Amino acid sequence: MMSTKFQSKPVIGVTLDSEEAGGYSDSPWYALRQNYMSSLAELGAVPLALPHHGELADEYLSLCDAVVVTGGAFDVPPSLFNEQQSSDHIRLKPARTEFETAIVQGAMRRNMPLLGICGGQQLLAVLTGGTLHQHIPDALPDALEHNTTVNTENTGGKKRARHEIEIFAGTLLSRCVDSLRYEVNSSHHQAVKTVGAGCRINAVAPDGVIEGIECDGYHFCLGVQWHPEYFQHQQDRELLAAFVSAAAHYQQTMRSSGQAMAQAMNRLGHHDR
Repeated sequence: MMSTKFQSKPVIGVTLDSEEAGGYSDSPWYALRQNYMSSLAELGAVPLALPHHGELADEYLSLCDAVVVTGGAFDVPPSLFNEQQSSDHIRLKPARTEFETAIVQGAMRRNMPLLGICGGQQLLAVLTGGTLHQHIPDALPDALEHNTTVNTENTGGKKRARHEIEIFAGTLLSRCVDSLRYEVNSSHHQAVKTVGAGCRINAVAPDGVIEGIECDGYHFCLGVQWHPEYFQHQQDRELLAAFVSAAAHYQQTMRSSGQAMAQAMNRLGHHDR
């Protein structure tokens, strides 16, 4: 008799960017570069776009085995790390940040694999007690070039900034890739300044700018400042492959057995005490 058991591919929720009316539509609209999705699909995952409905965060997460918080041409509000806005370069998207906050916190409660890319890393840092440099040229005038344009998600045909990173041995990131030094693309005007308790820095640029963070006590909770979804180097592919593998592990050990929600409720209970 043929078995009816079917092992599906892991589902990875991917947060969308949003824009107000104008350009593509005369109503507010969502958008995202296709390679955020195609890179995950190529590695055997099912990417699932997540619209900005924070009240549905738990329902979205019940469908997912991992989450990617994407980048975009906007910033984390300085109020989230107890600072006044000090740069005219800051652009806010409050509804997107509110939604992504709910998704990050919900994923962490479930110990669901979480990858923050560029602005996604910065939000992860802030939500775990860290702070940001609001504008790298103001805070670190001797820093390397980390972006080539004001709109860091659209380089307007220019070649993206590039620089080497150093990955610290013994970190989750170091276990995902086969080299502790390689060149990455760079498209950001803010950067992580400090990390909170329970998080660690896992990569830096030659000028000392933090390029990666990760949170202890989780199966896979990681942020990187560059954009591995471009697959510009084999290490980018290795990083996303490790993330997809973590999603598959979550699917097989947590979501299928209902353990994810039990763990989420247990973590929520500890936080309430």
